[in-house]
Amino acid sequence: MQPDALNPIEKRTAFSLSLVFALRMLGLFMIMPVFAIYGQDLIGYSPLWVGFAIGAYGLTQALLQIPAGMLSDKFGRRPVIFGGLIIFAVGSLVAAYSDSVYGVTAGRALQGAGAIASAILALAADVTREEQRPKAMAMIGVSIGLAFAVAMVAGPVLAPFIGLQGLFLITAAGALAGIVIVHFVVPHVVNKAPRGETIAIPALLGRLAKNPQLQRLDAGIFILHMTLTAMFIALPLQLQEMNLAAEVHWHLYLPALLISFTLIIPMLITAARKNMNKQFYLFAILLMAGSLIAMALTSQSLTLMFICVLLYFTAFNFLEASLPAFISMISPAGAKGSAMGIYSTYQFLGAFFGGILGGLSYKLLGSSGLFLCLAALMLIWFFISWGMHNPSKVRTHTITALINDETDAQLKTQQLIALGGVIEVVMIIEEQTVYIKVNNQAFALKKAKEILANT
Repeated sequence: MQPDALNPIEKRTAFSLSLVFALRMLGLFMIMPVFAIYGQDLIGYSPLWVGFAIGAYGLTQALLQIPAGMLSDKFGRRPVIFGGLIIFAVGSLVAAYSDSVYGVTAGRALQGAGAIASAILALAADVTREEQRPKAMAMIGVSIGLAFAVAMVAGPVLAPFIGLQGLFLITAAGALAGIVIVHFVVPHVVNKAPRGETIAIPALLGRLAKNPQLQRLDAGIFILHMTLTAMFIALPLQLQEMNLAAEVHWHLYLPALLISFTLIIPMLITAARKNMNKQFYLFAILLMAGSLIAMALTSQSLTLMFICVLLYFTAFNFLEASLPAFISMISPAGAKGSAMGIYSTYQFLGAFFGGILGGLSYKLLGSSGLFLCLAALMLIWFFISWGMHNPSKVRTHTITALINDETDAQLKTQQLIALGGVIEVVMIIEEQTVYIKVNNQAFALKKAKEILANT
């Protein structure tokens, strides 16, 4: 086994938890491209309630994400994950058997109450070694993107045959399958990653919420998911008005998504290699704004609308992949779990408020007015992000080490700070853990480990 490769237990953990995450996100996303059309037979249907129903999961998810992570740290990852998946399944059944938009909204809110994302990520961190942890997290991140892509196709393909009720029943089955996977496939390893890497720590939340660099990224994920949720209130109806039948909307979504994934790969590679993460990030925001403006001006040509959707998905997928990586790079040493908790809260709040914004804007301004409102939000995001530091060179290393006492901790901290490229060192004696935030191009990890190995 190569030291720079995942071992069999880590591979099994990463693949199985990625599948659980994907099944859950598939259920949340699958309703988005079809609800505005197939929900018209529900009692109380209106554009505003479409927005509430699509975005309702975001509010409960945002409120419970950090508390659920803390509970997993106290009572264990698996009980919290099992409980969250059961709640998610019950919410899916409530939505499936509701004949009103109000009942579907309640079901979606209950789905969101099964907030297990932080517990899943923490479990993945527990089982993987520090140097392999980023790979496991990346696999889970990729699974979310794939779930989104599959949902954009599966929803329009399945809805004509099984309706909204069938989609929600599939979602419930996916949650139950997730329980089986966690119980029988995910390795039962007794280990716990350092808390600062995985779980939000209450004492840090206030300080991190005031960090200007993190604020820009939190505002970004809020606007990104607000825009996504709001757009899918109008886009399916706009495509229908352009004489594209609902059951073939996937003919537009599938190639747009596949091409967009192809386009973002060279963007991500070039941004990382040339230390141009910020420049590509700002470009993607402007690209999304341009695509939304073009959508507002496109009312006849499906070819032009396809190009608009392609550009939108390219920008969205690039930003969705970049933002969590930036949070990880910029967050203070030992505070990544807390920073990600705040970030996730903003992400789900964006989905909730996007539903409200989309429903109101569509009702008052129509689809073109909604697209222009969303483009204006993207331009606001662009100006907010202008002062962001380029995160290309920053990385935090988490190292388990023997720290004898306070004197030993201070001595080793001084030695680490003296190394080239070190920005910040946090040493937690109780956890026997060292967090080192560095300029990765000037930092020698081997020397740091040699210092920590000395007793």
